[in-house]
Amino acid sequence: MTLTDYYEILGLPTNSTIDEIKKAYRKKARLYHPDINPAPDAKDLFISITEAYEFLIANHEKIKSDDQVYQEAMEDWRKYRQDRSRKRATAYARTSYGNFKNTKFYKTTRILDGTTIIASFVVSIIVLIYTIYGYIFRLNHPIPGLEKPSVFAFIMLLFPGMIFFVVSFIYLRAYQETSKKRNKKS
Repeated sequence: MTLTDYYEILGLPTNSTIDEIKKAYRKKARLYHPDINPAPDAKDLFISITEAYEFLIANHEKIKSDDQVYQEAMEDWRKYRQDRSRKRATAYARTSYGNFKNTKFYKTTRILDGTTIIASFVVSIIVLIYTIYGYIFRLNHPIPGLEKPSVFAFIMLLFPGMIFFVVSFIYLRAYQETSKKRNKKS
């Protein structure tokens, strides 16, 4: 297969980002997994999209560089990794879709996973606490020769912390909802 074949299999333009590749793979994997799709060619399509995904993710940076680096990556892929990728995809095709979704391979396609979202939420809370604590501390323990901390500066520091907190909270709620839906389907 060629580079354009891999992009076409996933239904993507050749200038797609890693996040777009991951999103397209998740969509196609759900569509063509033999456990869900009873079509006779579903297994072969699933194996092809898995191979395309593995190649594009593994060589994304090399694809963007010059032709010689790309040709070396393509040759390396054909020699060592393509067959291994097809065998892995065949094994995934034999499992149920629920089991496939729980594999480490499938979980790598998630753009924002729970750990990232929870960590950002915790960091946003820490930012808010330190902003408030720092302002109160400066009021109670003024530095000799410096004026009291400005309320405007406090608000300017608090505002980005609040935005970060709200965005993190929204992502956390959305992640919880999708996790509940995923658990109900399983």
